[in-house]
Amino acid sequence: MNKDKTKASPSPQESVMVTMEPGKIVDARTLKASDHVKALDPVLLVITALTACLGAIIGLELITRVGVTQNTSITGALLAVVLSMIPLPLFKRFRNIHAQNLVQTSISGATYAAANAMIMPIGVPVLMGRSDLMFPMLIGATLATIVDGFLIYKVFDSPMFVATNPFPSGIATSETILALANRGKRSLLLFVGMAAGAGGKMFGIPMDLFGVSWFGNVAAMTAFAIGSLVKGSVIPAWTAAISADGTAPVMISYLPHGIMIGAGLVSLVQAALMLFKRSEKTKKSQDEMNCSVTMDSMRKTLTTGFLAYLAIALFLALITGIYTEMGIVQLIIWILFAAFAAIASELVVGLSAMHSGWFPAMATALIFLMVGIMMGFPPLALGILVAYTAATGPAFTDMATDLKAGWILRGRGANREFELAGRKQQFISEMVGYLVAFVMVALMAKTYFSQDLFVPTARTYIATIEAGANFEIAKWLVIWAIPGAIIQILGGHRQLGILFATGLLIGNTLNGLTVFVALAIRVAALKWKKKQAQDLLYILGAGCIAGSALYSFFSSTLKLADVKKK
Repeated sequence: MNKDKTKASPSPQESVMVTMEPGKIVDARTLKASDHVKALDPVLLVITALTACLGAIIGLELITRVGVTQNTSITGALLAVVLSMIPLPLFKRFRNIHAQNLVQTSISGATYAAANAMIMPIGVPVLMGRSDLMFPMLIGATLATIVDGFLIYKVFDSPMFVATNPFPSGIATSETILALANRGKRSLLLFVGMAAGAGGKMFGIPMDLFGVSWFGNVAAMTAFAIGSLVKGSVIPAWTAAISADGTAPVMISYLPHGIMIGAGLVSLVQAALMLFKRSEKTKKSQDEMNCSVTMDSMRKTLTTGFLAYLAIALFLALITGIYTEMGIVQLIIWILFAAFAAIASELVVGLSAMHSGWFPAMATALIFLMVGIMMGFPPLALGILVAYTAATGPAFTDMATDLKAGWILRGRGANREFELAGRKQQFISEMVGYLVAFVMVALMAKTYFSQDLFVPTARTYIATIEAGANFEIAKWLVIWAIPGAIIQILGGHRQLGILFATGLLIGNTLNGLTVFVALAIRVAALKWKKKQAQDLLYILGAGCIAGSALYSFFSSTLKLADVKKK
């Protein structure tokens, strides 16, 4: 895996000063596991649960009314800082940046779990006329979400998901927390970046991508930018040239999906090769990257994860009754494919987000749906399949960024005991967020659906199922999978194929141009003064992401308020 070389883990002998709270800075090597705040501390637990409720509401409102989900990590961190300013002994604990990290972990987890992993999947069977399957699907989606969170907790900082990789949102969150705790030049630079991010976003410029490009992998971001330009400029021009009515033919419409299928399959093969390396090579790689999770542990965790997804797929097949629509052989194939789609989607989405900050979870689920259609599964089985697949990935990716934020705050792995203790507390806070999300969705789903408020992507899945199997689509998916596979192979573990396909699926011309401009500035600055420029770009980039996220959050919330008034 390509690592963020500028921010590598310090050596065990290196003194690393970490901020515990404003005015209190200590050497990370002196900390013990008991020094980390506890997620189940009664006051902290109540606050994380309440902020998780807010996160779940924000997620549900945005995804059903606007069609997107906003990252609430920075919002949660700011809420914790505000609480720390209340002059009562009860709230003094929130001055601790690790308490703030737990609050933002919980609210972020609840937002993505409620929106992407729960309300969207359960809407699929309802749209198919099977309202009776809403709660069974909710149970299955929740179980998948829990497995999601558990897997990234166990494989974060493994050879596949090395902590020194970008995880852009995690960097932005941690830098925001540190800037509020410490005064000085870095905090000023962060606020300058935040102002630029909010200002650019106000004029429609994707400043989150601008910031990511300043510390993300250059090759990966270039691939994303090219894919975005192809999606925004080349494909429309191509469509206009060969189509009289301006409608894209099948050959063009399914180009992004075919590219992702090819790149995704190669990415999974690459992951498998990493997992099944000989132990001697694995140990050497482990020593070189200094990961806190060994290759053997990662291998066991992912195997456990696949078995868990297999069990959930069987559970869903039984409680939804789809087993009655298939013969025993087809049912077995469905269960195996559903489990494979769940873990494959999770890994592909996670790797994409690790490098670029963007995760094509819903698009990836659509790809597996189309493959399922070609395999001849009946409509309801396809609906449950895509709902299940879509439920995996968002929580995995979101918690990865939260763990990245915690890893930075705890001293970038300088003290393994303290790092692992903090990681465990974040996992507990994340589970609190998932539990809150489950309760909120269970209570509010019928209200949303009764108003015909379904996630737009769920309607896309239904339309795809209704279109049915199509030989022409299958042919072009296979054809376009070939260049996708080639790009991914040539890029090695930099995920160039995945990022190129991500740009094709969710990018546009402005996204591509923004990334190229940011990369050009980065290259020029590094040639001028490498170390000073890198530090400057790093903090300004984090500020751009934070400012963009905050602007999106408040502007979206205000728009929702306007919608409600109408």
